[in-house]
Amino acid sequence: MDMIIKFIYWKEKLTLVILLFLISISAFSQYLSPDAQISIITFGPGRQELYSSFGHSAIRVHDPANGFDAAYNYGTFDFNQPHFYLNFARGYLVYKLSVQDFRRLKDYYESNNRSITEQVLNLTQQQQQQVFNYLQHNARPENANYYYDYFYDNCATKIGDVFVEALGDEFRFNDDFVDDPGLTIRTLTDRYSAVYFPWGKLGIDLCLGMPMDKHLTNKQYTFLPDYVFRAFSKAEINKNGHWEQVVSTINKIYKAKNLATTPPFFTPMVVFWAFWIVVLVGSIMARRKEFTLRWFDFSLFFILGLLGLFFLLLWFATDHAAAAWNLNLLWAWPTHLIIAFYMLKKQKPRWVNWYLLCVSLLGILLLILWPVLPQSLNYSLMGIVAVIITRAGYNILT
Repeated sequence: MDMIIKFIYWKEKLTLVILLFLISISAFSQYLSPDAQISIITFGPGRQELYSSFGHSAIRVHDPANGFDAAYNYGTFDFNQPHFYLNFARGYLVYKLSVQDFRRLKDYYESNNRSITEQVLNLTQQQQQQVFNYLQHNARPENANYYYDYFYDNCATKIGDVFVEALGDEFRFNDDFVDDPGLTIRTLTDRYSAVYFPWGKLGIDLCLGMPMDKHLTNKQYTFLPDYVFRAFSKAEINKNGHWEQVVSTINKIYKAKNLATTPPFFTPMVVFWAFWIVVLVGSIMARRKEFTLRWFDFSLFFILGLLGLFFLLLWFATDHAAAAWNLNLLWAWPTHLIIAFYMLKKQKPRWVNWYLLCVSLLGILLLILWPVLPQSLNYSLMGIVAVIITRAGYNILT
């Protein structure tokens, strides 16, 4: 009997301890201590991968009194979500808000030699609580997911949205944080990708059309973390009826080391123009030595046709809004897929020569108008257009 009584006693005591622990967690999830701070964390660009070259942003909630130091990160996604790869290809991107241990996140970015800058915010305790409650609510599994857009609703733009929605009229962004207003998405992304990731820049320029060349409002610059940093540097908070700068302190948590990194030599510009020279020399030799390049022409036009078909699918068969109105279709015609098979014939139908004449004339016109087109086409592609003109012209003349 004594053993039973002791068991009941310890069971009730353990239940009470667990209950108190759960209550303390629940209480903490609702209330920050007066020592808490909320910060904007800006992670500098990296040179490991293309996606890292644009930097990253997160919100830090540090409450030492409660032993809490977390980063709220809108830039995560779940590979295990149903139909992930299919949805990703279609542009139906589901990202989520995750809560991560800030020290581990800091260690990760330090190990990749990426700078970490903290903007500590000048908020009242009530305002901090409002932001924290908003983040906690959004971090719940049923609320964490959102539809990601590369340029208008991404892990950087979400940072400003949190404070606008959580604080309402008590928080405002000023519009003078941009030194060079009116730039396009393509121009801004080029700043981060062109030097060290020229092939990545080429991929962006190939796949994304005229929406990338839309002139942005100042607020829309915040799809880039550097401009989130600038926007908060000029933002204001209303404290007791007075507007003050929202950033109170800037801490350089980690400064990236100046490691010698050499841009790649074999850029698209070098490769494509060298390719054109080889094709030009090969065409001249083929004419003099009387051999054909039919299989080369088949491969060239077949690949161009596949590219054109791919551009059309991106435009019409996916939710990638930025892939619409892609002027790369002016040189990558989907109909090249059909023409490719005629390039294998010794005697081509007459209409094929008319087709090739149109290809040549449009290619020449495209090269002339390249700088003034409404879409900023990648200049390295001029070498590919020159190859198309060369081979189309050669086949007309022979």
